[in-house]
Amino acid sequence: MNIHGKDIKIFTCNSNKPVAEEIAKVLGLPLGDMQVKTFSDGEIAVSINESVRGSDVFIVQSTCQPVNNNLMELLISIDAFKRASAGRITAVIPYFGYARQDRKAKARDPISAKLVADLITAAGADRVLTMDLHANQIQGFFDIPVDHLMGVPLLAKYYIDKFKNFERDDLVVVSPDLGSVARSRKFAERIDASLAIIDKRRPNPNVSEVMNIIGDVKDKTCVIVDDMIDTAGTLTNAANALVTKGGAKCVYAGATHGVLSGPALDRIEESVLKEVILLDTIPVIGNTASGKIKQLNVAPVFAEAISRIYTDRPVSPLLV
Repeated sequence: MNIHGKDIKIFTCNSNKPVAEEIAKVLGLPLGDMQVKTFSDGEIAVSINESVRGSDVFIVQSTCQPVNNNLMELLISIDAFKRASAGRITAVIPYFGYARQDRKAKARDPISAKLVADLITAAGADRVLTMDLHANQIQGFFDIPVDHLMGVPLLAKYYIDKFKNFERDDLVVVSPDLGSVARSRKFAERIDASLAIIDKRRPNPNVSEVMNIIGDVKDKTCVIVDDMIDTAGTLTNAANALVTKGGAKCVYAGATHGVLSGPALDRIEESVLKEVILLDTIPVIGNTASGKIKQLNVAPVFAEAISRIYTDRPVSPLLV
């Protein structure tokens, strides 16, 4: 029996309404009546147009670009629901911004991911539901429960179907850097492929250089797997290196979050990549500019997780 809220209600801010609408549809619920507007000076105003007293409230909001606006929308919305006496508030954050600032990389750096976690907690959230944090340890930055979904099962399902007629020996999963090896290994195990690793260095933020390719990719079909694609420099450099240095036959890519800032779309279009699969945790603005990009729907996974949270069932089966 659920003891946290008398009923379940799904609300959304402005960053990713299509996913929120699809989540509500999968759950057979109407999307909650709520408006998030901006005053002429940039201040955010939230209006909740229905009673939420005692309800189990789920607020869907990716903190993607514009990151700070979307984050403030989420924080103010949480505060509004708290003051409206919601029974429990879950922040559903398909993409968690500031996750790359998870440690002090050099002297006097902030740890912004911890600050954002504190802000969400202080605003009044009772738990967080998110997907593919850039660093798993960010879960420990929160003093409230965090349910951390994975994008790999969705991506793997797509590629298993795509490559079902391929010889497994001709397929290689490529980790774009040493930090992504664990994720890539899990993906490779799921689709029954071998593993290769790109050895890169990053002289400046958003700049990467491929040094070596660890593993045999010659005449193979390669799939680069990562948690996010930002400016696409790492991805396109790796793809080009796999073909020019490693002799790969063709290169595909899959990632959970398509940040796609700056020159990302142009770089993808001009690269050797045949196809880039993204989850729709972030709306791809102008994705029609590149016919290489395809998005998969995360709403069914989030809807199932929300249903399990509401009925006090484990979320862990979704991670298998």
